[in-house]
Amino acid sequence: MDDAMGNLTVKQIDSAKPKDKPYKLMDGEGLQLRVAVDGIKTWLVRYMLDGKERQYRLPELYGDGDGRLGLKEAREKATHVRALARNGIDIQIKLDNERQAEVERLEVEVAQSKTLTDLFDAWVETVDRKDNGKELRRSFARDVFPVVGDLKLSSVHPEHIEKILRGVVDRGSNRISVTLFADLKQMFRWAGRKRAWKQLFENPTDEIDLKKDKILPREYEGAERNRALSDDEVRELAEKLPKSGLMPRTQIAMWLMLSCCCRIGEVIQARWEHVDLNAGTWVIPKENAKNRKTHTVFLSPVALKKFQELKQISTNDKWCFPDTSGTTHVCMKSTTKQVRDRQMAAIGRKPMSNRTKNSDVLLLVNGDWVPHDLRRTGATMMQSLHVAPAIIERVLNHVEPSKLVRTYQTYDYAEEKRDAWNRLGKRLSELVPQLA
Repeated sequence: MDDAMGNLTVKQIDSAKPKDKPYKLMDGEGLQLRVAVDGIKTWLVRYMLDGKERQYRLPELYGDGDGRLGLKEAREKATHVRALARNGIDIQIKLDNERQAEVERLEVEVAQSKTLTDLFDAWVETVDRKDNGKELRRSFARDVFPVVGDLKLSSVHPEHIEKILRGVVDRGSNRISVTLFADLKQMFRWAGRKRAWKQLFENPTDEIDLKKDKILPREYEGAERNRALSDDEVRELAEKLPKSGLMPRTQIAMWLMLSCCCRIGEVIQARWEHVDLNAGTWVIPKENAKNRKTHTVFLSPVALKKFQELKQISTNDKWCFPDTSGTTHVCMKSTTKQVRDRQMAAIGRKPMSNRTKNSDVLLLVNGDWVPHDLRRTGATMMQSLHVAPAIIERVLNHVEPSKLVRTYQTYDYAEEKRDAWNRLGKRLSELVPQLA
């Protein structure tokens, strides 16, 4: 490098003309002027750091006026850059850090005005759920936004979360309160990992325990249930369903859950293109299955009859259980809500406004139940009919826990599963002759 400055003059710089290739004019002490083929002149500074030569392009072009840098000013900046380098500071890293700090400051400044609704809108777009967050949006719009939607995040405290959850519990939706609380925790944990959000709040869900804080009633069983209907209750259900006020197709959904051992979401999202009434099969596509694996149900005579009844009353060529618009399926939560509404008396709740007044019409001899218990009931009945546990697991479309078994044992057990469903169907028709 040159050790002295002052090799260049303003006259030399002004008279420098572009050539076929870019070239540089040396001024000394690492300062250079680069002349591009289009005549644009820029300043470069070379400096040593950690034994290596580096180069920094000054942001301003050569010249006078705003945004321009003359020879004298360029020499001053070059001296500053090299002085920093002698102290172990790389001007380029220093400027990058300053720019990043300013970006973060502006992000926080903008984000400080963000509300909980703003956070939800950012989070829900990242959630990978089969319905693309449709149920999340409905749930938060119903229970969360009316309480805290317009509050700034820094103003959302545990007592607000408690108020939301108690409101859900007070209307008799204990299980929904558990699900909603899990969604709230997931949202705040997501925000806690994002630089733009984590400085704005202290997680208001960290200090809440649904049971310890007595938000849930003492008798609530929690997420783990083992309720299975007895034979007498299956008969009782058959007597009560026609008097329950549930729509015929909703009653059919109950019998399909029981006779096919499937989930409510799998039933509700069924499409006619996946039901072959002639072959007696119903294919649950992977996008509708909890484990994202396609599942073929071999319909017993009981299950086939229910699909035939559903077809007779169907007004939609695509969806087995269409909503009022006919463009999609009914809400996956609606069936559970309708069943729970008809058992409100079991938890001492009064019927809610604009909901059925028959708050005990579906209560069974051994207490209240939820639609998912029908899936468990079907599996339990199969067990009593001496169906092998491994076959029941495949009927339920559970994933084999052993990777080794999944890899090397690929037999589909189609005939064994068909036999299991037929045994269940036969037993149901014995308990409830009108199903046959």
